[in-house]
Amino acid sequence: MDAARLKQSWSLVAAHGDQVPLYFYSTLFLAHPETRQMFPTNMAGQRDRLVTALGHIVSHVDQVDRLVGFLTDLGADHRKFAVRAEHYPAVGEALLATLQHFLGDQWTEELAQDWAGAYGLVAKVMTEGAQAAEAVNPPWWVAEIVGHERRAFDVAVLTLRPQYLLPFTPGQSIGVSHPAVRSWRYYSPANAPRSDGTLELHVRAAPGGAVSSRLVYGCTTGDQVNLSAPVGDRLTLASAGSADLLLLAGGTGWAPVKALVEQVAAEGSRRRVDLYVGARSRMEFYDSDVIDKLASSYPWLSVSYVVGSDANRPGEFTYPVDRALADGDWRSRHVYVCGSDAMVSHAIATLDRAGYHAGQLHHEGLGKHWYGPSWRMAVQAVSAADNSGGLR
Repeated sequence: MDAARLKQSWSLVAAHGDQVPLYFYSTLFLAHPETRQMFPTNMAGQRDRLVTALGHIVSHVDQVDRLVGFLTDLGADHRKFAVRAEHYPAVGEALLATLQHFLGDQWTEELAQDWAGAYGLVAKVMTEGAQAAEAVNPPWWVAEIVGHERRAFDVAVLTLRPQYLLPFTPGQSIGVSHPAVRSWRYYSPANAPRSDGTLELHVRAAPGGAVSSRLVYGCTTGDQVNLSAPVGDRLTLASAGSADLLLLAGGTGWAPVKALVEQVAAEGSRRRVDLYVGARSRMEFYDSDVIDKLASSYPWLSVSYVVGSDANRPGEFTYPVDRALADGDWRSRHVYVCGSDAMVSHAIATLDRAGYHAGQLHHEGLGKHWYGPSWRMAVQAVSAADNSGGLR
């Protein structure tokens, strides 16, 4: 299997842009119409997600040691799409047909064998991951909405009660889908595990977001949603040990940060925790009553609100990290950052320039990918190690 040849061929195919997923899905659905039900009704949001993911993973199969854990989790997670072992060959056939179509005369028997072998390895690991997960977790959990509170026009706080206990660690993300929408969106619970098993989600309706819009505008108490197994560990406290914390939250990125605060409280540790919560305007602090209650309940917790826009400084925007660094030197602490891509990327770049090292900075990957935080981190890890001129 020639890894360089795989990467080079995929870069040539990817240059055709949107034509690639169009051909791929047309081929897949025509040859195997039973697979259509695994995808959203409206494919506009799907676009190149699956085919790009497949191409990126397979073309980096020479780094499979970096991908095994991720692919195992991905295979387990795909059970929520009703993916079964017999579906993998169908996807492989469509992928190879797509590659052959766009490579034309450059598609050789050797290249076909390389791609078939690489995809076969990926499919094997994912299938084994799904089989192993069957003994541990269901493909998804059904949960009842027992609380639905609109905190702003586009923000709702939901309380969910799964039919069966859904174990998770604060900082992880859980896939959420409404039965009427064949799409999944990842949210981090805004609470540490509770004795009654309920989960609290903070949801902002994203423009064109089928799941988020349904959860905010189209749900009420008594409705049911589906939940998938938790993924991701980059925002969990495990790697921080017993260190003091600096928490930076923006918008509904406050949700997993709230869960971390509750975990620290449950631990009864002697950590010092400084929390900076940002929003574009004062009106957008949708959970301030809870934040203030936490601050008054725990002497080890200090809270600062950061308003991004200021009428006296038009054109400027203040992020939580800007206020935090102006207030002090936090280089002895572990820093957790959660919010929009712009907020997180600004925070990480600013902290890096200020001398903070990567091991003390905790955040999920950037980008809105179908597969959630575990996919983002896996792709970034592979790309960071790839200096061969392959895909970025």
